[in-house]
Amino acid sequence: MGSPLSNRRRLLQNNGPMPRDFLLGVKPQYDVVVIGSGLAGMTAANVLGRAGYSVLLLEQHYKLGGMATWFKRPGGHIFDVSLHGFPYGMIKSCRRYWTSEIADSIVQLRNIRFDNPMFSLTTTYNRDDFTRLLVEKFQISPGAVGAFFETARGMNFYDDQRLTTGELFERFFPGREDVVRLLMEPIVYANGSTLEDPAITYGIVFSNFMSKGVFTFSGGTDRLVELMRKALIANGVDIRIKADVTAIEVGREGVRGVVVNGRLIGARAVVSNANLRSTVLRLVGEQHFDRDFVEQTRAVRLNNSSTQVYIGLKDNDFVEESTGDLLFSSTADHFRTDLLLSRSVTSRTYSFYYPRTRPQGRPRCLIVSSTNAQFSDWMNLSEQDYQASKQDLIETTLDHLDRYVPDIRQRLDHVEASTPRTFQHYTCHVEGASFGTKFEGLAVSRSLPEQIRGLYHAGSVGIIMSGWLGAINYGVIVANDVDGLLSRAAIATTGAASGEHA
Repeated sequence: MGSPLSNRRRLLQNNGPMPRDFLLGVKPQYDVVVIGSGLAGMTAANVLGRAGYSVLLLEQHYKLGGMATWFKRPGGHIFDVSLHGFPYGMIKSCRRYWTSEIADSIVQLRNIRFDNPMFSLTTTYNRDDFTRLLVEKFQISPGAVGAFFETARGMNFYDDQRLTTGELFERFFPGREDVVRLLMEPIVYANGSTLEDPAITYGIVFSNFMSKGVFTFSGGTDRLVELMRKALIANGVDIRIKADVTAIEVGREGVRGVVVNGRLIGARAVVSNANLRSTVLRLVGEQHFDRDFVEQTRAVRLNNSSTQVYIGLKDNDFVEESTGDLLFSSTADHFRTDLLLSRSVTSRTYSFYYPRTRPQGRPRCLIVSSTNAQFSDWMNLSEQDYQASKQDLIETTLDHLDRYVPDIRQRLDHVEASTPRTFQHYTCHVEGASFGTKFEGLAVSRSLPEQIRGLYHAGSVGIIMSGWLGAINYGVIVANDVDGLLSRAAIATTGAASGEHA
């Protein structure tokens, strides 16, 4: 019959290389399976692993991070896919739930710039500076400014949701579209809020930024995710990439496990970091839920997606740092949230990555232009029209950027664009949603374990506290819920065993 080695060689000759088994060595049963390695999923896995539970983290892509990831291009260019800034609270959350090394690498972005037909200014983006600007530049009374900040700071998730963000602004700054633009544009960029959304989805996020300003991670997303990966491994989390979960198995007593790459892996609890609607309607199946809950899930609105243009300058070509860290630029005479989603782009947010952003790498200057977008504008384009639209996005962005970075086309070393279709392809987010669902998704997300014991969701739902910080903190909240369930089960088991011995 021949030796095993000669048999393997014969198989390779006849059938080509054997496919890699990304689940090699996976155990048949875990305390917790986490589906998806976005920041919420990774944080939940890390908290639970550190608590001593056996945790399996499954990621369908070949990189961890979800939207908080990166990609490399020839010439030493490393582009962050995710947003460039987050609130000061990230430092506390990363120190407590990750590592001091991660927390100590978070630094402030000091030049947040606005440029539009209504005003042009640079700010450190905190309460003191915004108070000064609103009083001195926009001539708003100090009393109105103070009352607005206190109202926003006092908001919480259990407040009346009927008050919209637009109504909040009209209460304190009636008829002042310029003030609304200053206060609103960065938050639209940070979490997809609109004037029609509940005011609490704006106020909570805005107050987080106003505490001490905007921060970023020194070393880039690639370094951040690598540090997180090492922490997960140190805490015993079993990480598997290229692991596509196609179903969450449910029995009479609750979750049983997941089907991944065609295999059933058992679990006492499952945390889905996938899209909320996809989790309920596709991975589990509506037949396992109450009819009213299914209708609530179907009614949850997806958040918007985005387009981005990634620009790398030539070696030893740098942008003057007074250009800004974040630049909110618009050519529209008026501020309207529908314009922010239009295919006829008028508003762009530029993230400038100076060499200090990645001090460990080659000294490179990168620029990422982000615009909010609708999946419906891109989904049905033919391949030819799709590529033409991407090229038009690049060309119009470069035309616009030239006013801030002169002769940009001559200084280019690399440029490419992504669209809602890009994000859907790589992240499996429904319609490429950048921020999951609107705020009503939070109630559905939190109610999952009431429908099916041991089933949880952690991700972007409206989102509490904003982007990166909201995702991490929601991962912690859900991890604590899972810990409570498993702890109660352990106590019950111990009590039953004691009764038997008695």
